[in-house]
Amino acid sequence: MSTALPLQSTQRRGFAERLDGATLLLLGASLALAVFLALPLATLLGRSLLDEHGRFSLQRFADFVATPGMAEAVWNTLWVALAVTAITVPAAFFYAYAIQRSCMPFKGLWRTLGLLPLFGPSLVAAIAFIQWFGTQGLLKSWLGETSIYGPLGIVMATVFASFPHALMVLIVALATADARLYEAADALSATRWRKFLTVTLPAAKYGLISAAMLVFAYSVSEFGIPKVIGGNFKVLAVEIYIQAVGLQNFGRGAVVALVLLAPVLMSFIVDQQVQRRQQASMTARAVPYQPRPDWRRDAPLLLYAALVAGAMLAVLGMAVYTSVISLWPYNLSLTARHYTYGLAEAGVADAYFNSLRIALLTALAGTPFIFVTAYLLDKTGSRSSLLHRTVQGMASLPMGVPGLVLGIGYILFFNHPDNPVGGLYKSLAIMVIANVVHYYSACHLTALTALKSLDREFEAVSASLKVSRVQTFWRVTLPVCLPAVLEISRYLFINAMTTVSALVFLYAPATLPAAVSILNLDEAGEVGPAAAMATLIVLTTAVFSLLHTGLSGLLLRRHQAWRHAAR
Repeated sequence: MSTALPLQSTQRRGFAERLDGATLLLLGASLALAVFLALPLATLLGRSLLDEHGRFSLQRFADFVATPGMAEAVWNTLWVALAVTAITVPAAFFYAYAIQRSCMPFKGLWRTLGLLPLFGPSLVAAIAFIQWFGTQGLLKSWLGETSIYGPLGIVMATVFASFPHALMVLIVALATADARLYEAADALSATRWRKFLTVTLPAAKYGLISAAMLVFAYSVSEFGIPKVIGGNFKVLAVEIYIQAVGLQNFGRGAVVALVLLAPVLMSFIVDQQVQRRQQASMTARAVPYQPRPDWRRDAPLLLYAALVAGAMLAVLGMAVYTSVISLWPYNLSLTARHYTYGLAEAGVADAYFNSLRIALLTALAGTPFIFVTAYLLDKTGSRSSLLHRTVQGMASLPMGVPGLVLGIGYILFFNHPDNPVGGLYKSLAIMVIANVVHYYSACHLTALTALKSLDREFEAVSASLKVSRVQTFWRVTLPVCLPAVLEISRYLFINAMTTVSALVFLYAPATLPAAVSILNLDEAGEVGPAAAMATLIVLTTAVFSLLHTGLSGLLLRRHQAWRHAAR
């Protein structure tokens, strides 16, 4: 007995030492992710596997299979996503190739124009394509007897909306190359086409696969575009909305959500496997490739970039034009009536300010939470511990969860009468939380990338000098990682301002967001006011990006002067 007591006290002291401030914070982050991500998804799964009496049953899945039109919706969703992927990835690849591997002028301008669809909700594309090719469209004759309302419209609008997502991945994939490979190909008298096939494509294959998985997942889970321009064409995303909102059949909605989750999760798993196999394209001995001017390459690529950018401007421009004309196509006189109607009479002003509050709170609350959690994972404790692995797994999970699936999970979990945090349902807070969780993974990876570039010796030196971890974080880690922190805040704001899918299930009349109000206006046949509100969102995100860029420049000049000190 005399030896057991000291041993027990030593174990207690060891446990207390492990429960330091960092571990407690990480436990808090783990609890938050469990409550707002893992438990809603578990509730979704449980609801689909239980019958009305709470007993395990696969009857809901059997009913889903037997429901007329559901198999058609699954097939339509898959083949449309494959078609969008087959069009978008090659188009974005050659656009990225023009930016990174040519000497064409105004590369910054072309890059900005290629990313334009990010500044507005996906509904912008649907509205614009209706105005171009719809029943009263300006270019309706181009389609002959084919209707834009259906798969053609969904594919065209989704290609426009998903293009910048693929472009961002492929620009990074083509950013670096080893010039020695091209020199060897030239020495062997390889043709341009052969160099492209044997050097350029193999080096970019992982980026191409990642872009394809990203576009496929985006297309499968896209809701706004098929809702506006899809007509009677059945897809899973709209079926979830019909079951949950239209029919109030949350059990069937949970089953459809799980079916929708399957292909998205599969693409996420494939992408993760590809990332594990990816090897560095630049070794220590590599010579960075710098393209040389060549009009035979640069002129066609410049023409291609101009055509794609022109199409982007035409789509966005049509939405803006629709918002300032009286009645398309009968009265083309300019007017501000759609803005006054949308903001004043239709009550969208409240929705617009709701979205502003949601977006600002998402950026202000989500940025520190995501970055601090990533810091705790990377710089504290053992990365192989159960706690670290659990948080890391939950941080990666949202990348494979569509917004509609998350929204259904939130309905089932937070709307339960016995849930102690059920009071959050239909509040601004729940929408802010949903946005942070929905876009968590991309921001988490951005933060981890920045933190991994910071040598762990900083923490070791600080510890040897008896400088607290908080001071080291504030004076060293945060200033060095400031560009990533600022980029996370911008990413969260823009996506929170433009998203529809996750929030369409979570709002109350007093918390209606602007992007959802556009959907409501379009359903009511008010295309002009819908275009006006979409334009207002685009202008808001564009102005925010300009202000963000200016403020970022000031902060970086102040806190990152050390980067230029040696010049």
